Amino acid sequence: ADVVARLLESMNSRADELAQTITLEMGAPPKIASAVQVALPISVVQGYVELLADFEWEERIGNSVVLKEPIGVVGAITPWNYPLHQVIVKVVPAIAAGCTVVLKPSEVAPLSAYLVAEILHDLGLPPGVFNLVTGLGPVVGAALAAHPEVDMVSFTGSTGAGKVVAALAAAGVKRVALELGGKSANVLLDDADFDRAVKVGVGNAFLNSGQTCTAWTRMIVPRARQDEVATAAGAIAEAMVAKLGPVASQPQYERVQRYIRAGVDGGARLVAGGEGHPDGSVAGYYVRPTVFADVDASMAIAQEEIFGPVLAILPYDDEAEALEIANSTIYGLAGGVWSADVDRATAFARGMQTGQVDINGARFNPMAPFGGVKQSGIGRELGRYGLDEFLVTKSIQL
Repeated sequence: ADVVARLLESMNSRADELAQTITLEMGAPPKIASAVQVALPISVVQGYVELLADFEWEERIGNSVVLKEPIGVVGAITPWNYPLHQVIVKVVPAIAAGCTVVLKPSEVAPLSAYLVAEILHDLGLPPGVFNLVTGLGPVVGAALAAHPEVDMVSFTGSTGAGKVVAALAAAGVKRVALELGGKSANVLLDDADFDRAVKVGVGNAFLNSGQTCTAWTRMIVPRARQDEVATAAGAIAEAMVAKLGPVASQPQYERVQRYIRAGVDGGARLVAGGEGHPDGSVAGYYVRPTVFADVDASMAIAQEEIFGPVLAILPYDDEAEALEIANSTIYGLAGGVWSADVDRATAFARGMQTGQVDINGARFNPMAPFGGVKQSGIGRELGRYGLDEFLVTKSIQL
């Protein structure tokens, strides 16, 4: 708990340096790097400082004492899209639980992880408690997941890579926590505040240039209002051209371009954006913020995670069809519902097969459990649920 408290102080004092590093390593614009990429993980650490102040490490049940103990050595494998945040949500609760950690950050964006290592070293953490190993996922990540002395693997990344990690870990019957891909639905019921819902929804879909696993990349709207929504979303997208940073790498840029072509070739209506760089841009991995309408739920742009600023608008005829569309992918990580009637929205949210749902744009809660269902993952991060992932339960009968 003392280490976590001092980590919070150090991260606050070096927030500008952390933000600048993230901008350099993965391209987040300075405002986003500061307000999201750094501020969010700092709030997560603050939450653990508060949680650890009165966390119950043992309880009495009848004639038993039930203990929560550290699981042991944790292998943590993190992605490039939120490089600091994903490190913090694994390393901090693991250390708080009493575990040692071997971290492998993404080779695309490892620099902020080096700063975390430097901060933890300066705090005087005993040697071996925190360890940083860089390298490629199929080499270093695979070795970490399969290592017989690693007791648990916590992985964030694509669903395909997560399946490989889980298979490697299964040979040693290790605990596995997986936070994987998403194709989240943002459902506008017919009594929603459409102006606000569309504005917030497009912003959510395009945050971090669309490189967010929870992004609401499917906007599901009443068929009678699709054209209205498409016009508004397209205008918002066009206005965001100058605000979006690049995607993180050339392979990611090419991936997004392939999906935009697939949307056009598949018969979706291109409302805004499209292939190529934004007007006037000749360098960098900048993508035109793109909106499609008349998207069918079976299309690739409605089923597969693109990880770029591409929004698909899907029309529905009734509420039952809206829910069917929302649940029609292999993913289940996040989502949104909009309605003038909170009870109605909540009832709809209960039917969504996903790990978290925001009603009418409710703000993110860094202390609430975060994670997915279906092929979006196993386990939960953040708050006490995130701490529990790194603990094993033992009962002693008296």
